[in-house]
Amino acid sequence: MAMSVAMGVLLILLGLAGLAATAGTVVLVIRDGMGRIPLEPPTKDWTAGTLPSRPYATLRRI
Repeated sequence: MAMSVAMGVLLILLGLAGLAATAGTVVLVIRDGMGRIPLEPPTKDWTAGTLPSRPYATLRRI
């Protein structure tokens, strides 16, 4: 009998922890702006060695 009570308490605690984690996740997503990132064009093209930040076809247009 004591084992089933302890198991019940453990399940209730795990359920409450899960609800708190879910609520915290929802709050953080809403505060973050629903995952929207503002569009800011880069001021200067970056390169990684010989690889440009844009496709070569767009770099060759003059």
